[in-house]
Amino acid sequence: MPHIDPELERFVQAFPVARVSAPGADVVKIREDLDQRWRRMQPVVQVGEVTDLATPVPVRVYKPVLGAVDLPVVVFLHGGGWCTGSVVTHDDLCRRISRSAQAVVVSVEYRMAPEDPFPAAVDDSFAVLRWVGSHAREIGGDPSRIAVAGDSAGGNLAAVLTQLARDNGGPELRFQLLLYPAVGGIGEFPSRAENTDAPVLSTADMEAFLRHYAGSITGEPPVTLAPALAADLSGLPPAFIATVWHDPLRDEAEAYGRLLAAAGVPVETVRFDHLVHSFASYAPLIPAASEALEQCLSALRKGLLR
Repeated sequence: MPHIDPELERFVQAFPVARVSAPGADVVKIREDLDQRWRRMQPVVQVGEVTDLATPVPVRVYKPVLGAVDLPVVVFLHGGGWCTGSVVTHDDLCRRISRSAQAVVVSVEYRMAPEDPFPAAVDDSFAVLRWVGSHAREIGGDPSRIAVAGDSAGGNLAAVLTQLARDNGGPELRFQLLLYPAVGGIGEFPSRAENTDAPVLSTADMEAFLRHYAGSITGEPPVTLAPALAADLSGLPPAFIATVWHDPLRDEAEAYGRLLAAAGVPVETVRFDHLVHSFASYAPLIPAASEALEQCLSALRKGLLR
């Protein structure tokens, strides 16, 4: 098994994440504590403009330059197991995306489980994507250059949005950036057995998040929960998928990349063996995470130029 970057390993050992799979864990309290922790942090990356808007769903909009127009637009879905995370916890990442891609970033504050389980997050995310398709110019964006991006559960939502946009009249998407996404699938995924005690997301944590989000579903999950189960993946936008060794989601994300390629979708899947789940959130603190994230954002930047 590859070793974790030493600096990152020291950090995650010193500041372990709260385990949603722990007996008696209160996922709402974990969410609130996480938000408060991030609210105390000062932004490292400066952008030209940050605005909170009340679209059909609350969003936070980032622009790399004050007053810029005709920029590409990235609709961003935050991770956190569909239960935690927010525009606050992913503020730094959205700033980095905006500055690196020279894009308007629309970060979605979708409803979360357990209060609002599946499909609330999907409905909210698609409502924002449709709004962006109609109102991009109002926020300085170019409606012909829209991408979706997300990490972990947000990567799941981003992948789902590409299929919903294709099948429901748009908007047409230029690119999808999926960071260690949860996409489901069929078959054996050894990464789940190998990461029963992974440092940031364990297999038990993954299963606990899924129970909170979609535990009422019986039988085969719908493609809006498990996008890898879609019968047809053709016609989706080009993709960049980032995975890490130390992650129960690794194998299903890489399998999804192969399914996209088989359907004729241009896709690049890159595994960062020395990093852990959620590495994009460690970019302000860990050089190796920052370097890996920049590789991902470089792919997004190029994808928006196609």
